Amino acid sequence: MTTVDWLLQPDTTAEKLTLMVIAIVLFVVVMGAILLGIDRLRRAPTWVVVLGFLGPTLLFLAFGLLYPGLRTVWNSFRDGRGRNFIGVENYVTAFTDGQFQVVLRNTALWVVLVPLAATLFGLVYAVLVDRTRFEYLAKTLIFLPMSISLVGASIIWKFVYEYKPVQGNIQQTGLLNQVLVWLGMEPQQFLQDQPWNNIFLIVVMVWIQAGFAMTVLSAAVKAIPDDIVEAARLDGLHGLGMFRYITVPSIRPALVVVVTTIAMATLKVFDIVRTMTGGNFNTSVVAYEFYTQSFTARNQGLGAALAVILFVLVIPIIAYNVRQLKLAEEIR
Repeated sequence: MTTVDWLLQPDTTAEKLTLMVIAIVLFVVVMGAILLGIDRLRRAPTWVVVLGFLGPTLLFLAFGLLYPGLRTVWNSFRDGRGRNFIGVENYVTAFTDGQFQVVLRNTALWVVLVPLAATLFGLVYAVLVDRTRFEYLAKTLIFLPMSISLVGASIIWKFVYEYKPVQGNIQQTGLLNQVLVWLGMEPQQFLQDQPWNNIFLIVVMVWIQAGFAMTVLSAAVKAIPDDIVEAARLDGLHGLGMFRYITVPSIRPALVVVVTTIAMATLKVFDIVRTMTGGNFNTSVVAYEFYTQSFTARNQGLGAALAVILFVLVIPIIAYNVRQLKLAEEIR
């Protein structure tokens, strides 16, 4: 293996650690040289200063983002070992094989349900607790899950869903199953019973993202001008009418941002599936499946194809988000 190959594709732990140290040293040396040069060349042209600061950043972006992206696209057209060119065969497998169709179905389910449920819950909660006596405490309780990592939240909810078979005096340790037992019902295997197990996983993501939605939408609700609210009340709008005709239209840009942001985070969901089910029982999603195919099944081509599919799915959401932000700026 040549020096260039070793730098681009380190295999052993020692090679990876060495590459990390080299990258850190290069960063320190380059930035030090730039700062020293700029300090001495006070009369340097503006383009030299701009190039001095932006040049390394663009170089690192090209090396750390652009090159891996293009390499992933190239690998998606090659076989499992990345040696032979096989065209679009990996993409055909991803869209026609029964196993991967389940993965795509699950991903679509996540992307539809999580943003809508989290945004709806956050919006309703923000409106209900707005200007109440315990507003800050109520909002803090909903926002707290945002401070927990996805792995930590998954472990918590895995205990909530814990199942033990009904045998003798065995007590249920899962909170939800214990509640069912108290109600005289049979305990359920929430993480194994299909297809509802996907819904129970989705609940975890909604629980986490609802705090983000509530925070952003609460700020948007408070920003609605008082004269608009007073005029609506004089016209006889109250309750649901006020919510439907005044609140929602007034905070539409914030709603778009929240929905699209949560949708992008949901497309990348990996931790919850990995921690709670390991992708078993038909719960895998694209973000988890390309990891499994790349590092467990050692099928680099199919893993790269799934990564490209995930990237393509994110592009329309980002484009729509940017377009809505531009429209909001034009209105202002």
